[in-house]
Parts: sequence; structure tokens; C-alpha cells
Amino acid sequence: MKLRFVGKDPESGDHGCPSVWVDEERAELVIQGWKADEATEVECLKAGPIPEHETVIRLPRRMIPLLREALGGTDAL
Repeated sequence: MKLRFVGKDPESGDHGCPSVWVDEERAELVIQGWKADEATEVECLKAGPIPEHETVIRLPRRMIPLLREALGGTDAL
């Protein structure tokens, strides 16, 4: 697997989080973010269970330009 690094939150300093990559072979986004707090997870659980192998992450609004870049300015990879 080869990931193309798109960028990290410019306000993250040396922490490198949140960050966005594209897996072009699988046409998927790979996102590193802050693990959601318990209150956020409780709200998300109202829509259905969160499987053990998944988690809820948070990204700040300022990451939207990086997500758009990762999507190539379109809705598809």
C-alpha cells in the first residue's frame, strides 16, 4: 500500500494531527484525527452501534480544504 500524504492541520505544530492521506489504489481517504470524547460517542451511538474495530474521530472545520484536495476538487477519488 502506498499512501499519498495530502497535509496536516496547519495549527497542529509538531503533533501532526489531524492529517489526511489518499490511498489511490483503493480509492480511500485515510484520516488521523482526535479520538472523540465519550459524550460525542454517545451521540453517535444514537444512529447505531460503533463496531469494535472502528472509532469516531473529530476534524476541525479548517481541515475541509485538505479533504477537498484529497478528493481532487470533486466528490470522488
